Amino acid sequence: MLRFIRSLEGRAQTLIVNGDLFDFWFEWKTVVPRRGVRAVAALADLREAGTEILWMAGNHDCWGGDVLRDDYGIDYHVGPWEGSIAGWRTRIEHGDGLREVEDRKYRRMRTVLRHPLAIRAFRWLHPDFSSRIAMGSSEASRTHSAPDDGEGLRKVALSTLDEDRSLDLVLFGHSHVATLERAPGGGVYANAGSWLDAPTYLRITEPAIELLRWESASAEGVRLHSIDRRAEKALGHP
Repeated sequence: MLRFIRSLEGRAQTLIVNGDLFDFWFEWKTVVPRRGVRAVAALADLREAGTEILWMAGNHDCWGGDVLRDDYGIDYHVGPWEGSIAGWRTRIEHGDGLREVEDRKYRRMRTVLRHPLAIRAFRWLHPDFSSRIAMGSSEASRTHSAPDDGEGLRKVALSTLDEDRSLDLVLFGHSHVATLERAPGGGVYANAGSWLDAPTYLRITEPAIELLRWESASAEGVRLHSIDRRAEKALGHP
């Protein structure tokens, strides 16, 4: 992963990290998790080289804040993000809690875990002790892929594109299922999958979005699938 991040210097205008870069990330006043230092340093170097970095909070790394934003210059974002990526009108979310029925209990738990009082209380624990608790839970949860093989998030994405036809692209993570699919209305749903399962990633350019597999011998990656923009968008028509 470090080699991949370093390979982007001078080649990527923006890098999107769609949540769960780490099993656990938390910021005390003077301490951050040891396992994340080299990866965040690589991101900081990439940012200093001119690449914008948009890091969407996931369910494993939702406690970021001033360290990522102020010390490393990363645009760390909690909640959905909408804007233009390579000319595509895009909505990005990590994807946790979006399934209406299946994620109902999780949404209640997430409200508690992300509450400022809960974060303040956790910060009072010694980092070694609190990290051990968090890592135990985190490593257990990531051994399980989505029980619905990503179908729940796929339905949410297609529904989002159907409700807002001005969107060109919906990006989710979380399910660990790499996906690149055109919706009936013409928009595209994309999911980069899980780097741990297979080092796949998405490349968005003005004419197309591609799903690729990273191989260190090829700086361009191996293309697995690609989808062109809608013809009317590519021609510049509304």
